[in-house]
Amino acid sequence: MMAQSFETGQSLQEIAELDHGRFGRIGIPEAIYAPGKSAAQLVGLAAEMLEVGKGPVMATRANLDQVAALRARFAQCWVYPDPEEFPSAPMSVVVSRVATRSGLVGILTGGSTDLVVAGEAAATLWACGIASETIADIGIAGLHRLLSKMERIRSYDVLVVLAGMEGALPSVLGGLVSNPIVAVPTSNGYGASANGATAMMAMLASCAPGISVVGIDNGFGAACAAIRILNSSAAIAKAELP
Repeated sequence: MMAQSFETGQSLQEIAELDHGRFGRIGIPEAIYAPGKSAAQLVGLAAEMLEVGKGPVMATRANLDQVAALRARFAQCWVYPDPEEFPSAPMSVVVSRVATRSGLVGILTGGSTDLVVAGEAAATLWACGIASETIADIGIAGLHRLLSKMERIRSYDVLVVLAGMEGALPSVLGGLVSNPIVAVPTSNGYGASANGATAMMAMLASCAPGISVVGIDNGFGAACAAIRILNSSAAIAKAELP
């Protein structure tokens, strides 16, 4: 029986065609992008994905009403950031995750304001069974903060590096470490920061070679890039086994 949206009367099949095979095909799940959807539509889509059960189930950029609806329908939702502490922030909701696998991703932020986007990356990795650690507020305004953590930073398999303002942190790291770096420009900053456009252009124009750059505030996309890197590393390691 087709689920109906309470607001539009349309069936879910009329508003979305879920790609149930994406996780098995490319190792990255289809996430439900919450903006523009009613709470009922979001719950219905999550329920359909959970019923098929071939990959993790998560929603990105959810608001308070959508989070409340998901929590009411599914008993084991994991939400970041905490809705009580950040009620106006876009939230990532993991309804179901896959088994834990190898790999450790370091999520590094230039400032504490980048943590909401960092949380989207962490939630995506967690849904896919990949552990991550976040090191916050190590931007270049106080370079000693970064340098004091270099030993730990070098231990990660992949780095997701977030920065607003002039977006210099990924470039600095790109000249110091051999880890794969996925850079995320964030929309934090004043005036000429231009809501993240300056950081994005700086990252794209980086003098440090080999840095990958995703769109502004795209924590989900950065996590997916990290997953692709880990998947390729795992495939190479498997092929090299005697």
